[in-house]
Amino acid sequence: MGKLQNLYIELEMGADKEDSIHLQRFFKTSKGEYGEGDIFVGIRIPQLRSLVKKYYKELTIDQTIKLLHSRFHEYRMLALLILVKKFEISKDPKEHTKIYNLYLTNTKYINNWDLVDVTTPNIVGKYLSDKNRKILYKLATSKNLWEQRMAILATATFIKNGEFEDTLGIAEILLNHPHDLIHKAVGWMLREVGKKDIKTLYSFLEKHSKEMPRTMLRYSLEKVAQQKKDKYMRKP
Repeated sequence: MGKLQNLYIELEMGADKEDSIHLQRFFKTSKGEYGEGDIFVGIRIPQLRSLVKKYYKELTIDQTIKLLHSRFHEYRMLALLILVKKFEISKDPKEHTKIYNLYLTNTKYINNWDLVDVTTPNIVGKYLSDKNRKILYKLATSKNLWEQRMAILATATFIKNGEFEDTLGIAEILLNHPHDLIHKAVGWMLREVGKKDIKTLYSFLEKHSKEMPRTMLRYSLEKVAQQKKDKYMRKP
């Protein structure tokens, strides 16, 4: 029996019906919600990370992409976590490029905020750390909610390196986005900028706080002094 078949058996054995019901609700899978139609089998992240350790060396990248094409959410998460691990341990730039390209050509399977948040900074962000980042601006103007979230989350890697230009530029593109999942993501990344350089955050807020969605603004201010929070949260 092949390694991929063994992995599927372990995934089936790890499924929990009660957890699946909870996860379906938590990730908004009902009609009209952002995760509409997604199917959860009830496998938690710690279980998936254990499977990553067991199988990441055994599965090829192509087998991992096959797993990513599953209709089950946790299977897709596992595939993405394996890709992150493969990217992390590889010293081969060609393999990095292959993983990065496969990631971006399979975005229709990366279709919820957890899938994006856990993996985009560690593949897209890391790959683009020393490269042209025009692709992020293309993703930011996509009609796909998850690609837009990828655009801003990828910049988490740059922020860690003290680079804020792309975070601020993409935040401006997404400033008037209608969905709160983008408001939260942008606010989160702005907050991370502020943790590195508070003056840069304040400069952005001086320019945009009055037009920012309240959720985005509130998220960006989570780590600042109360006096500053009151200043920027005050309605015009």
